[in-house]
Amino acid sequence: MKYIVRFLLVIVLGFISLGYYHKNNGSIEGDKWVGIGVLILAFILMPVFIYHRYKNKKMKDYELNFNFKDEEDTENQ
Repeated sequence: MKYIVRFLLVIVLGFISLGYYHKNNGSIEGDKWVGIGVLILAFILMPVFIYHRYKNKKMKDYELNFNFKDEEDTENQ
């Protein structure tokens, strides 16, 4: 899975750098390549990365729990 994330990151950086290269040479297509790179980053790379990082974690550790009860400390009474 980490190789897929790295491969997608290289692809995204390639699209963005290709877009800036075309943009600096005066071509209109540079914006299109940068946009494709950003879309891949937002809709493909980030969900895959988040899934990869949290697939073996217990989500109960990261949730907020507002259902706690104030128990009185009656040990000293």
